[in-house]
Amino acid sequence: MGFDLIVVGAGHAGCEAALAGARLGLNTALITLDAQKIAQMSCNPAVGGLAKGQLVCEIDALGGEMGYCTDLSGIHFRILNRSRGPAVQAHRVQVDRNLYRENMTKIVNSQKKLTVIEGDVVGLLVENGVCRGVSLVSRETIPANAVIITCGTFLNGLIHIGDKKIAAGRIGEKPSRGLTEFLTDLGFESGRLKTGTPPRLKGATIDLSKCQPQPGDEPPPAFSRRTTKAIRNQIVCHLTHTNHRTHEIIRQNLDKSAMYGGHIKGVGPRYCPSIEDKVVRFSDKNQHQLFLEPESANGDEYYLNGFSSSLPEDIQIAAARTVQGLEEVEFNRPAYAIEYDYFPPYQLQPSLETKRLPGLFMAGQINGTSGYEEAAAQGLIAGINAVLKIRGEKPLILKRSQAYIGVLIDDLTTKSTSEPYRMFTSRAEYRLFLREDNAMDRLAEIGIEIGLITDGDRAKIEAEAAARKNLIARFKTQKVSLPMIKEAITVAEAAKRNDIELSQIIDEIGAIGDIGKKTIEGALIDIKYEGYIERQRLQVERYLSLESQKIPQWLDYFQITGLKKEAKEKLAKFRPTTIGQASRISGVSPGDVALLLVHLKR
Repeated sequence: MGFDLIVVGAGHAGCEAALAGARLGLNTALITLDAQKIAQMSCNPAVGGLAKGQLVCEIDALGGEMGYCTDLSGIHFRILNRSRGPAVQAHRVQVDRNLYRENMTKIVNSQKKLTVIEGDVVGLLVENGVCRGVSLVSRETIPANAVIITCGTFLNGLIHIGDKKIAAGRIGEKPSRGLTEFLTDLGFESGRLKTGTPPRLKGATIDLSKCQPQPGDEPPPAFSRRTTKAIRNQIVCHLTHTNHRTHEIIRQNLDKSAMYGGHIKGVGPRYCPSIEDKVVRFSDKNQHQLFLEPESANGDEYYLNGFSSSLPEDIQIAAARTVQGLEEVEFNRPAYAIEYDYFPPYQLQPSLETKRLPGLFMAGQINGTSGYEEAAAQGLIAGINAVLKIRGEKPLILKRSQAYIGVLIDDLTTKSTSEPYRMFTSRAEYRLFLREDNAMDRLAEIGIEIGLITDGDRAKIEAEAAARKNLIARFKTQKVSLPMIKEAITVAEAAKRNDIELSQIIDEIGAIGDIGKKTIEGALIDIKYEGYIERQRLQVERYLSLESQKIPQWLDYFQITGLKKEAKEKLAKFRPTTIGQASRISGVSPGDVALLLVHLKR
């Protein structure tokens, strides 16, 4: 038995990679330890958020699945940063954990040319220096033309709850052993990272009347272009806070925390600290926000967002019971920290194929990232590029000016990471371009060209793009009267004024044929920011000129006279493919780039 493509791991990266491979015509295998846990949400069952929402919209624009599955499974929909500009606004959706898994499992199992196999991959088949398949713990081998590894936190996963250690990839699930050792024997560098998850609470033991309600937005905003049915009724999340008593219990027991007790060696994420870290690092704060978020629409389990911990369970419970609304709370499951292996991503090409072993791709947390959205984005790109590799075609490399996905992969391959990487809007220097509302404009053509977007969807996308272009022209002459202005002005003039909300303009001009509100809003956003966008367009042109200057992979940096020693070492390690990438490597100065340019011209 053999396949064109094998994907190892059925999390968010694995599902996108396998679906892309099969939809593009490859006979694809998705190998997982447990076929009942496809697309399982290990941490918070939420999708999107600041910068992450942009990733989901881009996945959808390229023909991926996460946005659509989220809309099908969502129970609480919000747009974050409404008071700020569209470039930093983003969707966030709380989903029903079980429903998301069920929906994605149905999508995977019904996909033609995609076979799900339960198995434990412990090695790879290597022929003449090329990856040609996988070997299982059962000693069975499965040949393939390319392999994508998406193992999440399962590689030698180790859970910590106080001084208790549990070998697991997730709570209650065995880890994957052997694959890290196989890869390091081939010469790959591996490392150890740490992440964590809060406790799950019994809903019946929470007094929500003491907590602040957090309703979703109405109407619920959808992620996907494919979502046509009305989104299900929403449920309410709630907000509460820690207090000085909570902090005192945690301070008194810091030595019992796995992190502070020295049991954990892996590096954790700075941007998502445990409750212990918050109390220690932000000692001047009297309270910290905690969000009570349901795990499902009909269940009785809540996720205590903001309370990640590696303290013993009894201390977690004691601290939680000092919080308003949680005085009598009981746990279904304690918070825990988990350590796992990863492979620093400087070892990857921008296509996500490994430099050391052609035919092997990596995507998701194995590359040092954190988050479902970052994983899914990498999985989609790895799946597409594995297909293109097998076909003998050029890989898809998204530029930083094209997509947050381009920023993500460029950061990983040119800067690498020694801590869990999370996407932020601040990482994208061209974020005025990279908005949720224009993801289709930026990327749908690529999705169509690759073949992941159907003809029916293509017609709809092209019609919306034409409508948006026509609206922009129309709004430059159409007049509108608003209460805050004395005389009628053009819609375009109104859109550029800071004292007028776009929603006020939309309400005033009303319906325009069968054009949707989202398309109208997108046209107004383009008009509002056209001056800033034009300025950024000039910056992008300068950036693209550097990206067009290729660097041969055989170049010996140590023979270039004048380069600093650090620059030589970093350039030799990262092997950038363009001058643009070289300029973004830490330790490579503008002077080094200038010398490199002179050398290449010679």
